[in-house]
Amino acid sequence: MTRDETGATRGETGAHDLVLPACDPATPLGLYIHVPFCATRCGYCDFNTYTAGELGSDSSPDTWHAAIATELALAAAAMTPARPVSTVFVGGGTPSLLGAAGLTSVLDAVRDHFDLAPGAEVTTESNPESTSPRFFDGLLAAGFTRVSLGMQSAAPHVLATLDRVHTPGRPVDAAREAAAAGFAHVNLDVIYGTPGESDADLDATLDAVLAAGVDHVSAYALIVEDGTAMARRVRRGEMPAPDDDVLADRYEAIDARLHAAGMEWYEVSNWARADDPQARCRHNIGYWDSADWWGIGPGAHSHVGGVRWSTVKHPGRHASTLAAGRLPVAAVEVLDETEKHTERVMLAIRRDSGLVLSELDDAERARALETVEAGLTVLVSDRLGGDRVVLSNRGRLLADGVVRQVLTD
Repeated sequence: MTRDETGATRGETGAHDLVLPACDPATPLGLYIHVPFCATRCGYCDFNTYTAGELGSDSSPDTWHAAIATELALAAAAMTPARPVSTVFVGGGTPSLLGAAGLTSVLDAVRDHFDLAPGAEVTTESNPESTSPRFFDGLLAAGFTRVSLGMQSAAPHVLATLDRVHTPGRPVDAAREAAAAGFAHVNLDVIYGTPGESDADLDATLDAVLAAGVDHVSAYALIVEDGTAMARRVRRGEMPAPDDDVLADRYEAIDARLHAAGMEWYEVSNWARADDPQARCRHNIGYWDSADWWGIGPGAHSHVGGVRWSTVKHPGRHASTLAAGRLPVAAVEVLDETEKHTERVMLAIRRDSGLVLSELDDAERARALETVEAGLTVLVSDRLGGDRVVLSNRGRLLADGVVRQVLTD
């Protein structure tokens, strides 16, 4: 159950009205398209995804595609004033299960209702086992500019613990196939700290990442989410929970290897080639900069003009709501100025651009300077004379604590 902006508590009915303020046309707009389908369910994953056996008779890729086309039309009609889309990100789930033809149709549906800005970044996530050279050729021809591949690890036993089905070498081969097709921007996702992962396992994973020649790496500490199969295994004592000290050591090892290879961090969990500003993921930067994005698909989240909302999760209910001519809005939250400020601090501190001190009140500014004295941040002056605090190497391990210290009196 969620509480909407009127204070009423409602279930996930898809019956919420969405009223957006007139938005600043200069604010970048991103589109996120959620593909909820997976061939198998990974034990650590708590995303809104469904295998074939979990879908009812009212749900299929065809009904999903028809639904998102309708949702895109309604979204475009609700956007005032109309503005071009700077970034598109197709995520999931496993978008590559749609094949190049299916993903081309998705991008065609976007173009039917929105104008893409010149030089728009268009990304799709893909699982290595459902890609091929022909797949990447089709994506490039359709207008995709960036591919993000789920690698997680190069160690077979770590992949088995995570319930990943690709062979250890397949992500590197897929990354090379994407580059050969003409993709200049390829990301590999890595998960570190899986129970049973050794230092040697991580070294082998980083060796493979660097051998792939990608220009972007995302590395996430394993989090055991409530309600997942992995959480149940940990609760039963079948495997240990990730160790915080090990996670910190792993992070430092990843950062050192990537930095030595010419990559720089620009968000706590993301690195990109230092010599190519275009290697950074502009869509995700939009999230961290509190820009506007509209989430399309079951369970997607959106933020436009200080209004935040989510869509109904089940693909069948999502589709039936749209078939009735309504946006499938499950919950709406209108952020007040205090909430907007809190989010700006939480997100800005994770970026290499840091937190601008002039955007803080006197007490927050004093506490931010205390984090400099504690070695958690460094004080940086930009060319315009503005001072900001940026996480130190140690501070990146304690980013959430830095946020709490700045915001908490």
